[in-house]
Amino acid sequence: MSEAFVAVPDGVPDKSGAGADGMASPARYWAVASVALALFMTVLDSSIANVALPTIARDFGARPSAAIWIVNAYQLATVAALLPLAALGEKIGFRRVYVSGLALFTIASLACALSRSLPVLTAARALQGLGAAGVMSINGGLIRFIWPHRLLGRGIGLNALVISVSAAIAPSIASGILALGPWPWLFAVNIPVGVTALILAARVLPPNPLSGRPYDIISAGLNAATFVLVVNGIDVLTRTRSKLVGGGQLAMGLVLGGILAFREWPKTYPLVPFDLLRNRLFALSVATSIATFAAQVLAFVCLPFLFENTMGFSQVTTGLLITPWPVAVGILGPLSGWFSDRLPAGLLCGAGLLILAGGLLALALLPAHPTPLDIGWRVALSGAGFGIFQSPNNRMMLTAAPRARAGAAGGMLSTARLTGQTTGAVLAAIFFELFAARGEVVALSVAAGLALAAAGVSVLRFDEGSKAEG
Repeated sequence: MSEAFVAVPDGVPDKSGAGADGMASPARYWAVASVALALFMTVLDSSIANVALPTIARDFGARPSAAIWIVNAYQLATVAALLPLAALGEKIGFRRVYVSGLALFTIASLACALSRSLPVLTAARALQGLGAAGVMSINGGLIRFIWPHRLLGRGIGLNALVISVSAAIAPSIASGILALGPWPWLFAVNIPVGVTALILAARVLPPNPLSGRPYDIISAGLNAATFVLVVNGIDVLTRTRSKLVGGGQLAMGLVLGGILAFREWPKTYPLVPFDLLRNRLFALSVATSIATFAAQVLAFVCLPFLFENTMGFSQVTTGLLITPWPVAVGILGPLSGWFSDRLPAGLLCGAGLLILAGGLLALALLPAHPTPLDIGWRVALSGAGFGIFQSPNNRMMLTAAPRARAGAAGGMLSTARLTGQTTGAVLAAIFFELFAARGEVVALSVAAGLALAAAGVSVLRFDEGSKAEG
């Protein structure tokens, strides 16, 4: 099959048929560079502000509980907009949504840098999150149109490398910027990177076939309200004393989610991709992703407390002890993606999840006074398992959907990741509340159980994954 992609201008329905299979080189490499640059910037910015929260709170004279909204506003806007923007990309073109998201992200970064009050900064961060959603919701769909099917695993593995490197170096970049200048520079550095990514994206990203379906604004609003109320309700319920407020928000979110499901379920092409979730392979891949990301975040939240509060390591040492995880993901993610083009993805996912479960269990069973080497190999083992799992699972999720629904599949991929991360953070808060000093060990044990359960699901996907690949 030819590598040439039959170009279809945005706004024009695709007439090329099913023969189009990715982009030809060297155009493909420019498109990959554009996606990598935008992904690097948005992933970096999702966590880079965390390091500066105490400084920002002091500058504005704000309480820590108010300053945390600098992070929450970004995350809430992102998760609420992912599926609506993925559906919009199928209607008006991935490139338009992607470029618009990049432009909004870059402008919002300037607004963040110029903010002189906490409410203004929080609002600018929400706009940043909305722009990031424009990038993240379309990213998975774009991969299907940039890379030929035979190289799809390699493309997904490269994305995993970009994400892991961005997450790994975010604290170091933030610390370096803050050592040289004030916190607004954390956001100002996005501007030249964003402009560069914007120019590249507008010129080199491929078009996609357009759905021609009307856009369901009511479902988009219900989806956004459901995610905002559920995520924020859980956060308020678990982290504050306003239990009634949090419970009310959670209940209202669940009610709206039920209305959304009732409205969307019968549709052939729903905004929330219930049509794809009826596909057993796709649904199992989504469930596996949620469980695995919940396990990852459980570990990431509790390990600093375990290392610092229980074992007495310094903040710097704690950061170094956690570093083997993203390093292992960065090394094995691309390799696993390359192998997923040649081996059954279900087999690779199952092996990776068993390794992840073993590493997490080994961390839960750490002795009272471990050496850095005792900790390091366990953290690296966990990261290796996660790195082996991630690329094949993403590949399986994307290829389980028809190319015409690549946008919905990509949006669901990001939604599953964020849902898992939110679930893990909530579980960590619950375990800390219920088990006090033993909360970290309980959390790691539960994380190992989630990874083991996800490995069992991967066994169920083995035969179907092999058929899909064939």
